[in-house]
Amino acid sequence: MNNWRRNGKAHDMHSNERERLILDAVNGRGFVTYRQLEATLDASPATIRRDLARLEGETQLVRVHGGAKAIGDAQDARPGLALQGTPFNASLGQHIAAKRAIGAAAAALVGTGEGIIIDGGTTTYQMCAHLGGRGLQVLTNSLHIVNALLPLEDTQLLVPSGTIFREQNIILAPSGEDSMPDFHATRLFIGASAVSPRGIFQPDAVLVTSQRRLLDHADEIVLVADSSKLAVSSGAIVCPVARINLLVTDAGADPAHIAALREAGLKDVLIAG
Repeated sequence: MNNWRRNGKAHDMHSNERERLILDAVNGRGFVTYRQLEATLDASPATIRRDLARLEGETQLVRVHGGAKAIGDAQDARPGLALQGTPFNASLGQHIAAKRAIGAAAAALVGTGEGIIIDGGTTTYQMCAHLGGRGLQVLTNSLHIVNALLPLEDTQLLVPSGTIFREQNIILAPSGEDSMPDFHATRLFIGASAVSPRGIFQPDAVLVTSQRRLLDHADEIVLVADSSKLAVSSGAIVCPVARINLLVTDAGADPAHIAALREAGLKDVLIAG
């Protein structure tokens, strides 16, 4: 009999290490399959299932068919629950001058007749006032952005399928489901709750999963983030900084933060205002 089975303390340490690896995988991806866990962990399928049952009992994840979801990601199956993070209406008034300048600068990048994706957020929302008269195709998961663009008769609007989260007025689909229309964009405009040399962050696994899907539907990724977002690093990572083609931020950005992001692989920066 091997040592970890004879010694209760050693067994607990081994179990704790497995659980840490499971939670890292679930929270990093939003959803992880049994096959992925079996390939990562030195444990039998039965042991992994017991670990998942124990973690679910501690409300650290939710088991679903074929694997497990992060707690935040499980919300998409239960309409009425809010995403983690600041609600849209509360965030809208924060750093408003910087967000307006960033929105105008980001919108100026869009050419006539382009197909673009605008991810939901209070900074991307500020682009809407500057997009008229261009004959655009716009895919967005934000009902706020849809409402802002509806009066533009020359703008074609597309939305994905999924659950509406009311506090953010955003449409998100369950992990593992591709709810995107058959649409490819020249540019994707996304926001973030935080940006650091480690990557761009969101507070909720559902948002992480949604943004990762969007990344594959555009030629160029434009990150819009006011300077306050560049001073923090928290949440789940959506993608590395090197995946971002352009960061649009405001004049309050610390040059040291910009230099660190460039060192991490950020391709270009546009200072608005």
